[in-house]
Amino acid sequence: MSAEAIEAVQHTSGMIEPMRYTSGSDEYDVIHLGGEAAAVVPLDEFRRLKALEEAAPQEALEEAEATALYAKNREWEAEGRPGAMSHEEATRFLLGEAE
Repeated sequence: MSAEAIEAVQHTSGMIEPMRYTSGSDEYDVIHLGGEAAAVVPLDEFRRLKALEEAAPQEALEEAEATALYAKNREWEAEGRPGAMSHEEATRFLLGEAE
């Protein structure tokens, strides 16, 4: 997520306040629980999306998944690739030579 798309995350009294996420003309609240990020959407919108997913042909679902993965990668690159390893670090890790 770009810095412009995020307002803040505040942890107060065990409550989690959502961040704002902007994608195109859409805005969503995003919460983080258990290492996963989740968009907060109205229940009617969620039901509509589930119905579309169930009715869509497999090819359309695969294309949508690829588009979503590409968008996630663009956001990761825009954030400066946090957590990324250099080629040398990845090679050492994969060969079991990492410290």
